[in-house]
Amino acid sequence: MMRSAEEILEAIRALDPQPVKLMEVCGTHTMAIAKAGIKTLLPAGVELLSGPGCPVCVTPAEVIDQILDLAMDPRVILTSYGDMLRVPGSTPGDSLLRRRALGAKVEIVYSPIDAIEIAKANPTKEVVFLGVGFETTAPGTAAAVLTAQEQGVRNFSVWSMLKLVEPALRALMGMEGFEIRGFLCPGHVATIIGEKGFRFLPEEYGMPAVISGFEPEDILLSVYALLRQIQEGRPRVQNEYTRAVSKNGNELAQRMLDRAFAPREDLWRGLGRIEASGLGLREELKDFDAQRRFGLETLPAPKPTACRCGQVITGRMGPQGCPLFGKRCTPEDPVGPCMVSSEGACAAAYKYSSI
Repeated sequence: MMRSAEEILEAIRALDPQPVKLMEVCGTHTMAIAKAGIKTLLPAGVELLSGPGCPVCVTPAEVIDQILDLAMDPRVILTSYGDMLRVPGSTPGDSLLRRRALGAKVEIVYSPIDAIEIAKANPTKEVVFLGVGFETTAPGTAAAVLTAQEQGVRNFSVWSMLKLVEPALRALMGMEGFEIRGFLCPGHVATIIGEKGFRFLPEEYGMPAVISGFEPEDILLSVYALLRQIQEGRPRVQNEYTRAVSKNGNELAQRMLDRAFAPREDLWRGLGRIEASGLGLREELKDFDAQRRFGLETLPAPKPTACRCGQVITGRMGPQGCPLFGKRCTPEDPVGPCMVSSEGACAAAYKYSSI
């Protein structure tokens, strides 16, 4: 059994793989790949490209603009995970951090339950939690809404920007010029939806898929497994991350999601509107829906800019293909969310210079 990175790399080289493009669909994978310098170790022609696996990155600018407007409402305390505070809207430099400096009430939380506690401590304010993420974080948001309902916390609501991985991958594979030959599937998401959540890839699209962990050896083993599947012509779902992922996933978390949310059409940066790709609160929880509570409607799409985040997160270019990368756009002064997020492809490339 191969155990060390050196042994796995030798096995990959022994396959003598043809040029091929693979995609990781998880921002944590993107950062781990960059940190370990994995792209520089693979045989020439084996490319790893980043997909739409960074929740902050796939949130479009017009939605960020709505959030910035809501932040200035004197009735509101906005609560969010830290990454969201630095994401710019359509105006360069405008972010929740800037709005907080202008007097907006914006608080960083580590859990949506923290936002409920803030609501209890501020009964005269409306506390809004910005629910960003995929299936991984969605159960925690669902639990918070159900807790608020049970405890009668009426000044708490959620702005759900939660998204589902499967519809995004389907949309991605339907794009003109799609060239990806295999997916490193997100281990964190798979802990919730299980191996079964990715069976559609080989069964409907003939696409090799490997659920990967996050250590360098995990990722290299997953690349090896994908290359083997491609050479053998036997696409299937392989679970490299068996220490955390089961066939059926976390069924308790799945039931929690079903109690709180229903799929709805949603807007993705780089992919546009995708049917049944977002999670909206069910009708019986409408009183906790911030978009309904504040009558929020989607703003018009901003004018296109030179930022190429949409192309980066759909694998159409690497971060360094963006004309702003490392020049106008840096972690200290980001133009797009891919340079802001701790899971962003541009942030990973800038920090480790390996993409």
